[in-house]
Amino acid sequence: APGPADPGGALDRAWERWAPPLAWRRIRVVDAHTGGEPLRVICGGVPTLPGDDVLARRRWAERHLDDLRRALMWEPRGHADMYGCLVMPPVTERAAVSVLFLHNEGFSTMCGHGIIALATVLVETGALGPPWTAERTHEGALPPIGIDTPAGFVEAVPVVESGRVEHVSFRNVPSFAAALGRTAEVPGYGTVPYDLAFGGAFYAYVDAGALELSLEPRAVESVIAAGRAVKAAVQAHDPPRHPEEPDLGFLYGVIFSGPPPGGDCDLRNVCVFADGEVDRSPTGTGVSGRLAIEHARGRLRGGETLVVESLVGSRFTVRSLGRTRVGGVRHRTPHAHSEQEPRRARCPSHDP
Repeated sequence: APGPADPGGALDRAWERWAPPLAWRRIRVVDAHTGGEPLRVICGGVPTLPGDDVLARRRWAERHLDDLRRALMWEPRGHADMYGCLVMPPVTERAAVSVLFLHNEGFSTMCGHGIIALATVLVETGALGPPWTAERTHEGALPPIGIDTPAGFVEAVPVVESGRVEHVSFRNVPSFAAALGRTAEVPGYGTVPYDLAFGGAFYAYVDAGALELSLEPRAVESVIAAGRAVKAAVQAHDPPRHPEEPDLGFLYGVIFSGPPPGGDCDLRNVCVFADGEVDRSPTGTGVSGRLAIEHARGRLRGGETLVVESLVGSRFTVRSLGRTRVGGVRHRTPHAHSEQEPRRARCPSHDP
């Protein structure tokens, strides 16, 4: 109802009549989040990217689209922890779309929370059409949505209840433990033990207790500082190498792990990635790499699940679907899903 300052709703009608100048560049986006971690879905206003696969499109974007990335990820339209994706036509016959992820530092190779949020947006906006629509008459899982990413092909399965996507599971790219029990000399922190694993991107996994770090929101600045330092040390002296694709061979972030405060899941993850970004979700590619580490250390068997909690309490559940070969070596294929419905995630007070 119109208030005293807007008699008759004149202001509303004025906004409805207004149109931006034709000279303005128009970019269509939909903002979503998974477990508190944002995803700005770019769904219009960007030319088709050339390239026979998504890695080639990523290389082209790094050279020609970085102005767009900065405009949508950085202030004033974004913030230090903004994350996004560009939806593109598929490059394989199995896929419905392809996707390129972007963040405060550049373009990434795979993103689990992004796959969950993207699948939700594709279904709830009706972008793909039948059978991937959230009809109120439909209850349960929709057919898998094939998505081409720079790291490979993934499949997402949205589950619909009362016309809304309530949760999404996805089959990730093969994940593997690249190194166990390594150490890095980190200025200000001394000798830091870490494991290295790939779950669509490479992470160094560090026990938070070894650095006396608290994994609570109030301590996030200390976690960021430690993450930056460890990442720089590992990347400088022991950079990861992917067995098949050189473009995937870089350290994306550092994941600090510790016991969950409530004790009702397996562990808490806090991921510091890109240029000091902090993931509010448990990190989909990160929990996939953690699964590979737990299998490599003999602490998890095939089919067993791992429940991982984030900085803000949202959760992912991950399990192994079996073994496959990457670079001639057998590795695990993870299956992950969001345990907490994203619209109910609570972000800490420092969230921009």
